[in-house]
Amino acid sequence: MMLDDSKQLQPGQILARGVARHLSALGFVCVEELVPTRGLRVDVMALGPKGDIWIVECKSSRADFMTDSKWQGYLEWADRFFWAVDADFDTDLLPDHSGLIIADGYGAEVLRMGEETRLAAARRKAMTLKFATHAARRLHHLRDPHMTPHWD
Repeated sequence: MMLDDSKQLQPGQILARGVARHLSALGFVCVEELVPTRGLRVDVMALGPKGDIWIVECKSSRADFMTDSKWQGYLEWADRFFWAVDADFDTDLLPDHSGLIIADGYGAEVLRMGEETRLAAARRKAMTLKFATHAARRLHHLRDPHMTPHWD
């Protein structure tokens, strides 16, 4: 299957690509722009080899970070939360208890692990199902981009 790489990626999407590449090397699989609940959309959700769920928010600038008022709502949907920024970002702006990833379009490095807050079993099952459904829909859309979506 051939991916359309002709579209210009936004700065946050470039960071997300590097994050996904790095997490893949650690045994994780990733999806972008997943909605865990109404009103929230995470940049990257990663599912680890032992079922761990990580959320990574990609911030391309100080202004991007300062205008994000929803990020704390993401904490209850993952075992760990991370910020992904580029090497020029002022990391002193980011909360100390969250994880930190430095990324570019080709890779990333985890500099600080986010605090672990294990999801309850029912929430983990629901998020794993949501992850799988999101990934399957994305794959189906790549195969058949002209299909009419039948989901919300």
